[in-house]
Amino acid sequence: MKKVILSALALLLSAGAAMAEGYQVNSLSAKQLGMGHTGIAMELGAESMFFNPAGMAFMNKTLDLSGSFTAIMPTATATVQPDGKKYDTDCNAATPIGAHAAFSIYDNLKAGVSFYTPYGSSINWTDNWPGAVLNQNVNLKVFTVQPTVAWAITPKLSVGIGAMISWGSVDLNKGLVTAETTDKVITAMKALQQPGAEDLKEFGTTTPASVNLTGTARVTVGFNVGAMYKVNEKLNFGASFRSRMPMRVKAGDASVDCAPMLRKLLGDKLEMINNANFTAEMPCPWVLGLGVAYKPIDRLTLAFDARLTGWHTYKKLDIEFLDESLADYNQNIEKHYKNSWCYSLGAQYAVTDRFDARVGLMVDTSPVNKNFYNPETPGMTKVEPTVGLSFRPIPRLSIDVAFMYVHGCGVEGASCEYPDLMGTAFRGKLATTFMGMGLPADQALNKANETANKFGIPTSGKFTADYKLHAFIPSIGISYSF
Repeated sequence: MKKVILSALALLLSAGAAMAEGYQVNSLSAKQLGMGHTGIAMELGAESMFFNPAGMAFMNKTLDLSGSFTAIMPTATATVQPDGKKYDTDCNAATPIGAHAAFSIYDNLKAGVSFYTPYGSSINWTDNWPGAVLNQNVNLKVFTVQPTVAWAITPKLSVGIGAMISWGSVDLNKGLVTAETTDKVITAMKALQQPGAEDLKEFGTTTPASVNLTGTARVTVGFNVGAMYKVNEKLNFGASFRSRMPMRVKAGDASVDCAPMLRKLLGDKLEMINNANFTAEMPCPWVLGLGVAYKPIDRLTLAFDARLTGWHTYKKLDIEFLDESLADYNQNIEKHYKNSWCYSLGAQYAVTDRFDARVGLMVDTSPVNKNFYNPETPGMTKVEPTVGLSFRPIPRLSIDVAFMYVHGCGVEGASCEYPDLMGTAFRGKLATTFMGMGLPADQALNKANETANKFGIPTSGKFTADYKLHAFIPSIGISYSF
C-alpha cells in the first residue's frame, strides 16, 4: 500500500511537471498569438515584459496597458493496445490570462508589472476508461507576478530584468485499483471459497476506487532577463532567459472514494492514503529565447523566435514523507525528460492605419520519453498555425483577436508501468491465511504467489496506447496607451 501511495503522489507531482509542451502556455498575448506568439525581438511595450523585458525600454508611451484572455479547448484520443479501442477526453476549457502595465520613468528607463499564467491546463479522461489507474482528470494552474525594469543603454541597445514571483496548485483524480485485477481477485476468492466472497460482485468496466490528490506549491522566485539590439530601423535582434524555478509542495492532501465492498478486500489499509502527508519538489525549467524581427517595408513586420526549454533538468521526481517513520519509503522516480525546442514564425501587415492582419506558425517539440508516458501529459510534437487581427477604433485603443489550431503529430506505443495494489494486497491476504493454517511465513508466501499466479493476478501492470491530440485556442485582448 505504501508503494501505491507513492505512485499516487508521483502522479500528482508529475501533473505539475507536465508543464512542457503539453501545458506550457503559449497564448499570453492575443496580439502576438496571431503572429505565432513571436515577440523576443519586437518592441511590444508592456507585453515585452513576458517575451523579452529589454523590449520595454524602447516604449515611446507614458503609460501602456494591455490584457488578454484565452480559451484552450483540447481533445486527446488514446487508442489502447492491444485491443485497439479508442477513448476521448471530455475536457473543460482552460483559460490562461495575461495583464500588463508599463510606464516611463525617463526616456531611456521604463518600469512595469505583469501578471500571467505561464503554465496551466485541465484534462479529463473520465472515471472509467481503461487508463483510469494512471489518470482520470487533472487541473493544473500556475500564476506569476513579474515586476520589471528596462534600460535603453544606447538608442540601439537595451537590457531588462523582471522578478518572477510564482505559485500554483494541482487537483488530480486517479483510479486506485483496476477493475480487471479486482474482478480476477473476486473470481479467485469465490473459487477458493473465502469468507464473504459470495457477496462480492464484479465491476466490469467501473473503476472500483479512486484517490483525489491536491497540493499547493509554495511561492517561489525566479528572474526573466533579456537584451535587444536595433541594428537599424528595419532589423532587431533579441535574446531572453527565464530562470529555472523549483515548485515545492509543502504538504499534500489525499482522500479515497471506493465501493463499500472493496474494503472487504483491502481492509483498513485504505485509511493510510487518507492520512498520508508528503512534501515534494519539481522544477519549472529554464527557457532560453532567441529572436529576430525584420521590416522589409514600412507596413510589414516579419519575426522568428526559437525557444529552448531546459527539461533535461527534470531527471527525477523526489518524494519525502513528513513522518520520519516512513523515510524508508521515500522515492526518486526517474523521468528522463530531454530539452525541447519551440519555433515560431509570424508576420504582421498594417492594412490601414486602424487595421492590422497577422499570420503565424509554431512548431512545438516534445520533451517526454514515451517509455515513461503518463496520459495526464499527452506530450507530442505539435504544429500550430495562427491568425489574428487588431482594430483601433481610436488611435490609443486596440482590440485584438487571434486563433490558434493545435495539431498533435501523435505518439505510438507510449507506455507507463504502475504497481497493482489489488494484486499485491490479495497475495498478502492469502499469505496471512496460509500462515493461519500453520505454514511458515516463507512457505505461506510462496504458496500465496503460486495461487495468485494460477488465477493470473499481477503485482504490476503496463498501460500502452497510441495518442493523438488537437486543440482550438481563441484569444481576445485589449490595449490602451497614451
